[in-house]
Amino acid sequence: MNLYIIKKIIPFLWPKDNLSFRIRVVIAFLSLICAKIFTVLIPISLIWVVDSFDLKTEKTSEFSLFIFGSLGLIVVYNLFRILSVGFTQLRDAVFALVGQNALRQIAVKAFSHIHSLSLSFHLTRKTGAISRIVERGIIGTEFLLRFLFFNIVPLIFEFVLVIVILIFKFDIFYTAIISLCLILYSYFTFKITEWRVLIRKKMNEFDSDSNQKAIDGLLNYETVKYFNAEKYEMDRYNKSRKEYQKAAVKTSITLAFLNLGQTIIITFGLMVIMILSMREVYNGNLTIGSFVGLNAIIIQLSMPLNFLGTVYREIRQALVDLESMFEIFRQKVDVKDKKNAKPLKVSKSNIEFRDVCFSYNTDRVILQKFSLKVFRGNQIAIVGKTGSGKSTIGRLLFRFYDPQKGSIFIDEQDIKNVTINSIHQNVGVVPQDTVLFNDTILYNIKYGNQNADFNEIQSAAKSACIQDFINKLPNGYETIVGERGLKLSGGEKQRIGIARTILKEAPIILLDESTSSLDYTTEKKILANLKKDKKNSTMIIISHRLSAITDVDKIIVLDEGKIVEQGKHMELMNNKSEYFRLWQNQDVELLN
Repeated sequence: MNLYIIKKIIPFLWPKDNLSFRIRVVIAFLSLICAKIFTVLIPISLIWVVDSFDLKTEKTSEFSLFIFGSLGLIVVYNLFRILSVGFTQLRDAVFALVGQNALRQIAVKAFSHIHSLSLSFHLTRKTGAISRIVERGIIGTEFLLRFLFFNIVPLIFEFVLVIVILIFKFDIFYTAIISLCLILYSYFTFKITEWRVLIRKKMNEFDSDSNQKAIDGLLNYETVKYFNAEKYEMDRYNKSRKEYQKAAVKTSITLAFLNLGQTIIITFGLMVIMILSMREVYNGNLTIGSFVGLNAIIIQLSMPLNFLGTVYREIRQALVDLESMFEIFRQKVDVKDKKNAKPLKVSKSNIEFRDVCFSYNTDRVILQKFSLKVFRGNQIAIVGKTGSGKSTIGRLLFRFYDPQKGSIFIDEQDIKNVTINSIHQNVGVVPQDTVLFNDTILYNIKYGNQNADFNEIQSAAKSACIQDFINKLPNGYETIVGERGLKLSGGEKQRIGIARTILKEAPIILLDESTSSLDYTTEKKILANLKKDKKNSTMIIISHRLSAITDVDKIIVLDEGKIVEQGKHMELMNNKSEYFRLWQNQDVELLN
């Protein structure tokens, strides 16, 4: 049993700050004890009922005693059954809120932790696999609560009660036989289940793999169609499902073997007990009621034992799933707030990169002693060949990563010393690959500022040159954009992304190839609108299309992580250096 996981779950079931939940746990635990006491008393009361029949009934008084005594004991017998079920249901009802609250909190914690993890984690993991791990972890928590606390713990308590009754009411020899039988039963069950858990692990792996392939295929629907790859995707998915099928068949076969072995062990134990107790009845050492009750005890105890394999397997599987989920919890956040970090205070929105060095790995340096100052109201562009480090500058400013050397300042505050949340509040980013939520256009634009009114949303849409397009749609702002915005073109998604960032009202704006899918005229108009509407904002534009950034205040030319040129467009053209060569290489159509 993985005690680490149990320790992690206990605080959710026994919250220190919620007395009512702890009272519920205590009531549920007491109900569990009462339920099992009455469960054990059921076969004991059956002994009383059967033995009450063994009376001479010739005399009226004895007959009356027989009738009223037996009837009373029958009522007691059935009352015990009702109380056993009643306390069990009370336990479930009282604990339901505690259990569901624990599941909700664990799910929220998992979701929150995944969001808190650094960009590097998300770039190296598959979203479908992560969501599957968390989903199975939540289900595993529910199974663990249900089977461990509602099956295993009650079964152990019931077994202890039965052993005590057998020792005091029957011969210790019966106790030894039943104990041996249960030990063999449990050993066989656990060994076979261990084997089955290994098969279930394989099932999980193939399930995650097939699920990931399905999600990848559906998210890349257009790409699949463009390359006529439907059969290829189906073959990949089918291959993964076939492996899952093989593991599932093995699971079914081993389950049948487990059930058969359990039945043989229990039946053999019951047969030995019946033969021995029958002999004791003939010898007058045991009543018929004791014979019936003894067999009833064994049969009653074997009923939950029949599910021991399933329970043990589900607990093991739950622990495996939870271990995978807690492995995500154990992932360290690469970039996090320092202790006592204060919120960023932006007054002038000046930015400074001071001798910044950065690399994603040791094989290649991305930025080398990169230094740059950008002042309030300035609109600068960063250009360069692919892989020169342009997008990395934006990721460092947004603090997705920390530089290995050097510092980044906003209004003379080192961003390592302020809260990440305050940086995100003050920096608006429009990435090249604008991803939209599968919701309305209104929802996606308003995501930039949940408190914005409709007039502010329309104003942002106008600045992003998307208002006219929206007005032509039958449902206007209520149009659903589809999964990741697939119902819209690349340019339409980018303009919605720009409108969303405008609405954010951030004093610093970063456009990372965010107009790459737009035509030249629309791109120039949007940049002009931004310069006019956001004249007090500091703006960094990362672009490959040089013709769109000729009017910015300064152009920074990067090459292999270093600034090789900077200045205005005409200055750089007259230098006839790197920028000039980049310009010459631009598409002839753009030059015209």
